[in-house]
Amino acid sequence: MKPFTYERAETPAQAAAAASKPGAKFLAGGTNLLDLMKLQIETPTHLIDIGRIGLDKIEPTSDGGLRIGALVRNTDLAADARVRADYAILSRALLAGASGQLRNKATTSGNLLQRTRCPYFYDTNQPCNKRSPGSGCSAIAGFSCQLAVIGSSDVCIATHPSDMAVAMMALDAVIETVKPDGKTRQIPISEFYRLPGKTPHLETTLEINELITSVLLPAPVGGIHVYHKVRDRASYAFALVSVGAILFKDGSGKIALGGVAPTPWRNASAEKLIQSGAKEFTNKLLEGARPTQENAFKLPLVQRTIEGVLTENRS
Repeated sequence: MKPFTYERAETPAQAAAAASKPGAKFLAGGTNLLDLMKLQIETPTHLIDIGRIGLDKIEPTSDGGLRIGALVRNTDLAADARVRADYAILSRALLAGASGQLRNKATTSGNLLQRTRCPYFYDTNQPCNKRSPGSGCSAIAGFSCQLAVIGSSDVCIATHPSDMAVAMMALDAVIETVKPDGKTRQIPISEFYRLPGKTPHLETTLEINELITSVLLPAPVGGIHVYHKVRDRASYAFALVSVGAILFKDGSGKIALGGVAPTPWRNASAEKLIQSGAKEFTNKLLEGARPTQENAFKLPLVQRTIEGVLTENRS
């Protein structure tokens, strides 16, 4: 781990102002950042500890939704009675995502910002455009079983690892931020993540050292909430394919995928075909897919998983 300086912020404004220092990074739960620092994949020169700035409450909004503070722990979010009753897809995704020990430390904002678990990203002896722009992508001709089948590019086929973000995508969440100059903004989660294109190291639309302060959930929409995760082992593995679904009595629904793309994957136009069946919906949802030979199995796996979710929850 390379040397760095450290300070503890006491307010969101103080944290945002401190982020103007060159090489600064925010430290919350640290469950991903510290591992990356040990491997020298992340090399911040200054850490801003935001653990004591508040932002750890779940509060109702004036329109009947919820505002989830950026520092709400995953354990507390999954256990909140309002989340379990009205946003069950979120609670189920969190419980599927990590062990209890990790959930006790991991935060809402950190979960959204966690970085890919592509093995070549973590292997600093291998070229990786996400880790070192312009160096090449070892995964494309390498071991790609776990990696993206859609939304990828000629320079990166990594997947986004978050289960929580898949649920947030299906829920149409909005992310609230503050910039180092004090300005605030709201970013719909559909506009928050970037596809890799030629710049896979740019993963979100956040500006440099822009701080997530909270996540807004809209008023409850009802329906049946499902989070189904297919993985190599039963206990806390990252998804080969995951399906987060909110299904309504009229046959319509909202469905987002994990484990198949560089972002949580959702296509609103494809959702118009849910009532036509899993095959038609999946064909539209994965239109333009570019699997490798090793991960082409994900295409039929997505269809079968969606078919199972639809059949089980509408029978």
